[in-house]
Amino acid sequence: MVNEPTHAPLLSIVVPVYGVEAYLYQCLESIRADIPAGESDAVELIAVDDASPDGCGAMLRAYAGHDGVQVVHLGRNVGLGLARNAGLDVATGRYVWFVDSDDWLPPGTIAAVLDRLRQHQPDVLMLDHLRVHEDGRREVDASSHLLRGVPGVVRLADQPHLLRVQHTAWNKVVRRAFLDDLELRFFPGWYEDIPFSHPLIIGAEKISVLDRVCYLYRQGRQGAITSTRSGRHFDAFGQYERLMDWVARIHPDEQVRAELFQLMISHYLVVVGNDDRLHPHLRRAFFHRVAEHYRRYLPTGGYPMPPGVTGLKHRLVGRGDWLAYSALRRAHRVAGRLRRPGPTGGGSPATDEDPNRSDDRPAVAPDRTDALAGGRLP
Repeated sequence: MVNEPTHAPLLSIVVPVYGVEAYLYQCLESIRADIPAGESDAVELIAVDDASPDGCGAMLRAYAGHDGVQVVHLGRNVGLGLARNAGLDVATGRYVWFVDSDDWLPPGTIAAVLDRLRQHQPDVLMLDHLRVHEDGRREVDASSHLLRGVPGVVRLADQPHLLRVQHTAWNKVVRRAFLDDLELRFFPGWYEDIPFSHPLIIGAEKISVLDRVCYLYRQGRQGAITSTRSGRHFDAFGQYERLMDWVARIHPDEQVRAELFQLMISHYLVVVGNDDRLHPHLRRAFFHRVAEHYRRYLPTGGYPMPPGVTGLKHRLVGRGDWLAYSALRRAHRVAGRLRRPGPTGGGSPATDEDPNRSDDRPAVAPDRTDALAGGRLP
């Protein structure tokens, strides 16, 4: 049930906290300082201490007395997804926004979000962001262009390319009643955004896009899963299984399934090709799990084949050809090193296996036409 009192705030911002002592103050203050004058009743901030082992718990206890700030302390560490659920359980707003505690908001964001929520009353409000590197460099995300020129309130059927926007929870503000209607919560494990984010876009009757940078996404933080070698990257398989099960039960549309299948395989290729995520001795087993998912979920009518090297890798996965894939990967990486910028500049763009690419989704083609250029794979 929705926890909504008579005078509910318009927006609940849920911030799960674990091991981010160096960044927590910047995150929370970017939210508190950005609430417009006269709008304090419209926004509530809920910080969830996920049994953080550093000084975050003490910092949050100091915040607990501030107006509009609610702190939830968990007795044991449950992970990002379940910590978000704990914040959602006490949220009272009509809309909820999950903000990660090592990221922050640029000035003017909350006013713009509140205005758009009131104007369009969407099921989902999609937001743009910048990726911020440790040296301060700010980078436009590869999927940001997909948010340009989306008019008014739309559905996925009107703007199908929105399914290809980065599949994270933090770039979406969600109507709480809609979230409950879909019976969506976060699952435990890594890659928890996969079975949460895609269904929001698929199931929404009213999607609004705020074509404005509303979120600053920190890159390269020590401890982030995208820069951590671990067998827990295998969690992605279970999360995609949950997503595909949801689609089969709730929204059995072949075109949507084909698009999701392409995104799934491309995402797996990001993980299996990245030295920062998988130790070499795990890569072959991961590849064979990808091939198993390829066989299990391949749409009967085929799917949009990516162009170029990524498309070739898709075909090798489809054949389960680990030896050919690993040879292609080595050759592609050697070529990439040769193309790196020299004294005169130049270099190649990030690829689906670029180890410097620290986000959690595949590279997105410059436009949807290019992504479909390879035709449909039978």
